[in-house]
Formats: sequence, C-alpha cells, structure tokens
Amino acid sequence: MKSLPVEIRIITFLFLTICSNSLSAQENVMKSANQATLLGVGKAFLTDTYLSPLEYSGLTISLLHDHINPTKHFNEKLLLQQQFQIQLAFTKNPSASASEYFGEVSYNVNGLYPFFKNEKFRLFGGGGLNASLGGIYNVRNTNNPGSLKTSVNLDLSAMAIYNWRRFTFRWQVNTPFLGMFFSPEYGQSYYEIFSLGNGKGTIRFASFQNQLALRNYFTVDIPINNFTIRTGYLGDYCRTNVNDIITKIVSHQFVVGLAVESLNFGGAKAKNNKQFKSSYY
Repeated sequence: MKSLPVEIRIITFLFLTICSNSLSAQENVMKSANQATLLGVGKAFLTDTYLSPLEYSGLTISLLHDHINPTKHFNEKLLLQQQFQIQLAFTKNPSASASEYFGEVSYNVNGLYPFFKNEKFRLFGGGGLNASLGGIYNVRNTNNPGSLKTSVNLDLSAMAIYNWRRFTFRWQVNTPFLGMFFSPEYGQSYYEIFSLGNGKGTIRFASFQNQLALRNYFTVDIPINNFTIRTGYLGDYCRTNVNDIITKIVSHQFVVGLAVESLNFGGAKAKNNKQFKSSYY
C-alpha cells in the first residue's frame, strides 16, 4: 500500500492537532457562578386573624443573597440556584393605634433546566425546596401576642433571561405546590401547645387548597466599569387558610446590590491549579 502524499499527511496532522487542542480547551473551561447580594426596601401588608381581623401595613426591608452555579447534571446544562433571605416589617393598623412586627429567615434551592436557548434569550424551568422560619408579633395583644410562621415546601420555578445590548434582564416566578406548615387552632394559646404538649393538629399538610403563594422577581444587570449593579423588583404573596385562621403576608420591594462572577473550586483543585493564584493557599 502506497504511503499518503506528504501534503495530505501534513493536513491530517494539523487537523488532528487543532481538534485535540479544541477538545482540551473545552475540558479546561471553568464555568463561573453568578451571585448577588441585594438590599430590598418597600411596603408590607400583614393579615393574621389569629392576632387581629385588621390588615396592618408599613415598611419592610430585606437582605437577599442569590447564587446560581452550573452543575454536572443533564450534560452540564442544569443550573443550581440558592437564595437566602432575611426580611423584617414594621406595620400599623389602619388607625395607627397599634403595631405589628414581622420577621422571617428563608432558604430556597432550585434546579433549573434550559428548555429554550439562543444568543439573546434563555428560558428555564424546574423546581426545588423552600424552608422558612419567622413570626408576627402584635404589641396590643396580651394573651396571644405572637404568631409563629414556619413552613417547608416543594416549589415550581420558571426563569427567563434576556440580553439586550449591555444589559441583562431576568424574570423569575416561584410557587409552592406541596409541603407542611405550622398553624394553631383559633384561640389556642402557645402555652397550651408548647408547655402542656397539646399540639395535635398544628402541623398541617400544604397544597393549593389551603396555601397560595407566589414570588415574582424581576432584575436588570447594569455593567459599570469593573462592577455590575443589579436592581429590580421583588414581590412576595402568601396566603394560608386553615384551622379557622386566615394569614396573608404580602410585600413589594425595590432591590439593589452588586452582582459578581466567581469560580467555585476547592481541595486539591484550589491548591494545585496553575491557572489561578490563591491569596490564601
């Protein structure tokens, strides 16, 4: 068998070399995580018939940390989103004669898969888990001044991202569809529940029948020199109706903060990676 011409062998060698370098470069690409810490300010509306039949309204502030990073699942297409939020609200009744205070710590984790993607627009869908712990305190009440609010839910989530010129727009909605939450009976004291051990029926199964909730999250990223400002709107609506008690917590907030891209790697990768110089190791 005659050997191939020199020209063909050279072309074949160059082609294989380019392909090899391309594959190597793809394997060495390190995908970054997007994270932002945002301060929110707005208005809250509280209704809890265990404490009062009136709606209380006033100022709410929150601190939200939003973290999105790639995973190795589903051909490295699945994104993992984590949100940690601390929220406070300071409200008064319609006559401003009494006050209610609300506080909550919540954690949400979602897996998001891209169902549609082009150069400018991406559409994700998925779901995850949400857990929260907080409560409402009414300064006027003496026997039952507080109402504990804690829940664990499975969530559905959808997110759309659109790049336009230098800006990046995002719209995301989350809603729980199945879970559990705490609620006493109407008139049942917390002393009776926790001190006397009469807590039967206070842990309730949650579904669309007795719990309706929606998080509406819209942001725009604005790059300025070496940093990115993220600003937008955060709206939360939650309503439960169980044990003859109706609770409704609604907030509308303007949020603003900084968004950054970071590389998440540790262990031997952090110490031995020659592409990055650690200030710690």
